[in-house]
Amino acid sequence: MQTVEGGLREQHKARRRIRILEAARELLRQGPESVISTERIAERAEVAPATVYNLIGSRDKIWEALAAGFMDELERRLTGVAAGDPREVVRLTVRLFVGDPVVSRRMVREWEESGLVLDRSPLVQLRQAMADARTRGLLRPDIDTDALAAVVGTACVGALHQWVVGLIDDERFLARALFALDVALAAAAADPYRDQLLAPLRTRGAV
Repeated sequence: MQTVEGGLREQHKARRRIRILEAARELLRQGPESVISTERIAERAEVAPATVYNLIGSRDKIWEALAAGFMDELERRLTGVAAGDPREVVRLTVRLFVGDPVVSRRMVREWEESGLVLDRSPLVQLRQAMADARTRGLLRPDIDTDALAAVVGTACVGALHQWVVGLIDDERFLARALFALDVALAAAAADPYRDQLLAPLRTRGAV
């Protein structure tokens, strides 16, 4: 009986947490500079301010939780879609951020540890896609694909921050992220696939 009750309590907590985070997103979408406070989120979510603090945490934890929500959604979109295709991993990641620009820009600007925003997903999927490419012979067998994926991830975070502050638009955000990936793939290409992996760099315009 206690186990069942405990399970129900956890379900109620999970539902309240979802309501709280959706309330935060709704407040952000009201305007790019909407004030985000525990009290306003609690009012919108119809919970007590203490509940926001207990289930999410401090203000920075709210941004962290929103980032985790982005990555959960990205993992859902990537499941079965981008297997073995690092370019699709990058495309879907960029589309997720530009699809909800007000929320994603504020989240990246306000969260102190926003440099970690891609560390869980898509980096896990990108590592796997790079490893699959090496297994298929596209990349040289001596390549450390985890390190290669990390370099691409760092470049994508840089492009993300440029997009967040308005230095580049949606199209250029995607172009720069894909360019970083294509440079990495070309540098690691196995001889039979070198021309194929270099081709996107030869045909690409300014990024």
